[in-house]
Amino acid sequence: MRGGIFITIEGGEGAGKTTLISRLDKKIYHETGRRTLRTREPGGVPIAESIRKIILDRKNTKMDARTEALLYAAARRQHLVEVVQPAIEQGKVVICDRFVDSSLAYQGYARGLGIEKVWDINRFATEDCMPDITLYLDIDPEVGLARIEANEQREVNRLDLESINFHKMVRDGYREVAKRFPERIKVLDANVDPDTLEDVAWAIMKKKLVK
Repeated sequence: MRGGIFITIEGGEGAGKTTLISRLDKKIYHETGRRTLRTREPGGVPIAESIRKIILDRKNTKMDARTEALLYAAARRQHLVEVVQPAIEQGKVVICDRFVDSSLAYQGYARGLGIEKVWDINRFATEDCMPDITLYLDIDPEVGLARIEANEQREVNRLDLESINFHKMVRDGYREVAKRFPERIKVLDANVDPDTLEDVAWAIMKKKLVK
């Protein structure tokens, strides 16, 4: 059996992660025949979903930055051991909406906790289990937030309510993280239409999947 592959999709609010993941999921199966597993963070399993509700609840505006970082790491650990690692061991291609890089960008950089400190927390949580490849969808925060506002079906969460300056810091954080892990993280322009984004993403993905 071929070994599994761990793929993560990262990006700021409204970057188009959900749409791209859905498209890649279908593309991988049709083009390679490999079994896939779509999942998300925080969430994916009951314990992590409960933590997700706390993190994203619009009422929890007083949440301390370190509390936020620790909650994400706790949810990540549970999701990893219950979902991601078993699927990889079964030879599946795991496509995850967010992983460690989100914490490095949001809490480490934008919240000002420090990328290295948040990295240490998450290395403990994941035991250094990292993705084989990460696609970072880089988008102008104003464009991303406008997409969210136009999407009536998407529920607005606590992070969506942050200032535009915060979301700009998140973008800067992702770009800094991408510089630190250039071999793993591929930066894609997410300001383009979904079809173009899919084509660019697949051109990168198939190098990992089709050998």
